[in-house]
Amino acid sequence: MTAIHLTAAALALASTTTTAFSPPSLHQRTIASHTTSRTTPRTRTLHSTEVNADLPTTITDEKDLLAISTNPTLNLSPEGYGFSASMERVWKRAGGMGYYRAKASDSVIDVMEGIVSDVNADVALVFDDSEKLLGLFTDKDYIKIATERATTASEEESATFIAAPVSNFITPASKIICVEANDTASRAIAIMTANNIRHIILTDKCSPDNMYLDGSKVKGVIKMQDVMRVIQNDERLSFDKLSKKFPGFADKPIEQMREELKSRANQLAANPETAKKDIIRVVTLAISAISLALFVTQSSWLSSHAEFAMVAIFVLGYIGIIFEEVFEFNKAAVALLMSTGMWVTYADFYGGSTGLASESVLEQLKDQLAEVSDICFFLLAASAIVEVVDAHQGFKVVTNLITTKSKKGLFWVIGFLTFFLSSILNNLTVTIVMVSLLRKLIPNDDDRRLFGAMVVVAANAGGVWTPIGDVTTTMLWINNQLSTIPTITELFLPSVVCLVASLFFLVSQVEEDSSLTESSLPPPSPLAARGVVVFWTGIACLLAVPIFNDLTGLPPYIAMLTGLGAIWTMTDIIHMGEEEEEEMKVPAALSKLDTSGILFFLGILMSIGVLDRSGLLKQLAVFLNENLPSQDIIATVIGIASALIDNVPLVAATMGMYDLADYGTDDKLWQLIALCAGTGGSILVIGSASGVALMGLEKVDFLWYARKVTVGATIGYFAGIATYLAQNAVLSGSLLSISP
Repeated sequence: MTAIHLTAAALALASTTTTAFSPPSLHQRTIASHTTSRTTPRTRTLHSTEVNADLPTTITDEKDLLAISTNPTLNLSPEGYGFSASMERVWKRAGGMGYYRAKASDSVIDVMEGIVSDVNADVALVFDDSEKLLGLFTDKDYIKIATERATTASEEESATFIAAPVSNFITPASKIICVEANDTASRAIAIMTANNIRHIILTDKCSPDNMYLDGSKVKGVIKMQDVMRVIQNDERLSFDKLSKKFPGFADKPIEQMREELKSRANQLAANPETAKKDIIRVVTLAISAISLALFVTQSSWLSSHAEFAMVAIFVLGYIGIIFEEVFEFNKAAVALLMSTGMWVTYADFYGGSTGLASESVLEQLKDQLAEVSDICFFLLAASAIVEVVDAHQGFKVVTNLITTKSKKGLFWVIGFLTFFLSSILNNLTVTIVMVSLLRKLIPNDDDRRLFGAMVVVAANAGGVWTPIGDVTTTMLWINNQLSTIPTITELFLPSVVCLVASLFFLVSQVEEDSSLTESSLPPPSPLAARGVVVFWTGIACLLAVPIFNDLTGLPPYIAMLTGLGAIWTMTDIIHMGEEEEEEMKVPAALSKLDTSGILFFLGILMSIGVLDRSGLLKQLAVFLNENLPSQDIIATVIGIASALIDNVPLVAATMGMYDLADYGTDDKLWQLIALCAGTGGSILVIGSASGVALMGLEKVDFLWYARKVTVGATIGYFAGIATYLAQNAVLSGSLLSISP
């Protein structure tokens, strides 16, 4: 197999395009710090029987690479792709930037920490106060520093190295190698290979020998891996195409590789885990085929059992979401199929339908989509605002205040911070903000998921006791079932008890260790003026949502989109003319958003909407009213049901069941429904908008949440109800009464 690997390497080089160039003796230059002097060319010998006869048998330097690239018979990709891809395209596909931006006065240790904390950066570019590029700092420079430190006589002397300004150890800008936006991938590979470097600077203009020109604009840094990743994605070759294109490839090695792949496939099939997955696939295929047949044939059974079919689709869909890790189906795909299947059943088969959607159903679909789109656009805009604030390190305003290194102490701090924030912001926005903050505070994935689950519990509890917190409380407030002052005064204590009881259970799962010292947060330091402006603008945009809603009567998503437009315009003004700061702008933030998470949210809410529009949720509410002995128990059951079904249609159905003439404003029933529907959604991760957002943001699955959080959330839920009932009995001067 060694021969095959060598051959593949030669063929990768061979597929460069016909773009020829001849810079002077790149391999003879000496590049300081991040390169290695090359007095003799490095050689790679390939046996002539393994490659095309037109190829040189020994690749000694860049001229050999160019000879390969000019062979027109070896081009596999269209112009502009593969080895002819432009470096501008490579840079954008890599996510842009590619470097940590440092000042000349920054210490070595701070710069290294910045590089490590930035997932898209492997190097740092160092600029002076006038934004002029001074040089490049890489891991090789840090290794050189570490080597020199090892020879020092004392710890104090050793510490001076890492505390020294990074500008003392950089590769000067005059010795930095660069490429331009229109240069091809093949040219970049040749330059990096000839000079034995792993990174290359992308600028608007280079010298003829590809050296950085003073005053040229830096766009980003590109790694060799970035270039090869684009090439490999573009060069999708099958074995057959490869063997036809390169007759130097003998048939036997290819056949041997095919047989090995078949053997591996058979071994996998014999694995019990694989067999289990095969069964799941077969069952899924059978269910899909049966469902499709029923729809296509316009089965009379489906018309007479439409309610059962909708419930069955809903249950199967939720099973697919709950056991996502087992089935290996993306939950967004399952949610979308579930919603479309239920809507087709409702439109074409429910209530004596003739097989085509009626005008009334189409109107219902438009109304439901409008309601769900409100939330999706709200989520999109809020997430983008948070991303922009984060890009400007705006959360340093908060993180500078968090100095505890105790994980349990931090657990309580984050919990109460979330609780009070969600009382003035909606709990969905707070969840997005706090999860973004946790990504910087908590380096361990398992710990961060637990903290994120705690944020969901705290956000749902905090949203209950103010009219602008949780959406269900807002619904009851807008429809005059609740008023402002009694809601705050009578629901605050039960909400706090719910939070504290849940956190007492959850904090026992937090294990103290030193992991907080590994967080990506730098030591507390002043935030730059730009960051302060962006942070407070972002917070103002979020806080202005309820005010905008009250003043205009327009839905909250309009306010959030207005805020996004405002911060978009402001950041464009701040970074006007700064091409290297593209990552700080809104388009870059939008590219980082989890689109599949938003589609999952869309599918879930559209599915719940079918149950609501068809009247099935109303039937459930009536059933509860007729079979449960008191409104207190009904409210409790509604809260538990909201752990599985979205609390908005549940509360809406309950509002339609009870008249304000019988149960006036601020009646115990309405307050208890607000408390139960708000906090009950924390019992399961799919029970609230904040929980669903957590699933998308931190990839939390249903079963993990059920094992780790459900018991604690349930304890808090019942503790909050008990506190409210006791408080109500005291305030009313009577014992707990159960009315039918």
